[in-house]
Amino acid sequence: MGLKELFKKKKMDFMEMLQNQTDKTAETMSALFDFIKSPDKEKAEKVEKLEEEADELRRILIDELNRSFVTPIDREDLFALSRAVDDMADYAKSTVEEVLLFEIVPDQYLYKIAEALCNASKEISLAVKCLRTHPGVCQEHIVRAKKTENFVEHRYREGLVELFKDSNFNKIFKVREIYRHLSNAADKVDEAANIIANVLVKTT
Repeated sequence: MGLKELFKKKKMDFMEMLQNQTDKTAETMSALFDFIKSPDKEKAEKVEKLEEEADELRRILIDELNRSFVTPIDREDLFALSRAVDDMADYAKSTVEEVLLFEIVPDQYLYKIAEALCNASKEISLAVKCLRTHPGVCQEHIVRAKKTENFVEHRYREGLVELFKDSNFNKIFKVREIYRHLSNAADKVDEAANIIANVLVKTT
């Protein structure tokens, strides 16, 4: 195998690793949505298991990145995108842990936010898949993913308005913490979408 073929293979490996990570994160966010619909320990364990698998995929990607000189896109973009996607899965895990710990019954706002994050994570995965082959389609997925942040922010505020009508301050603090995790996850969706958009500008 010549150098040209070796470098080409390494580029494909990085994109495949990134694709694997975004796919696993989308699977994690889907499991989070299932959990929010009807929380139980079994569904929580599924989210935690998927998050651990996503973590491992990121560790492999970063290890390869640290040992490689040639990458298909900028090293900084690869690292930042992988980190943003990893943070999404981390917030999913934190959410299920605290819903069970605080004995929270998810409301309609948590349901809508979790559903939006589930859909947005799929858009991020699809954007990565189309990044190098179909930039126009990739851009469409980016736009759809970025809409999530505004949607979640509105649901977050609506949820807080309803929450602060409650006289149970313990409940307010507990539920607000769950809202915050999911709002942070939406921020990471937006960050990931922005990174992919920057890569598109650099490569097209």
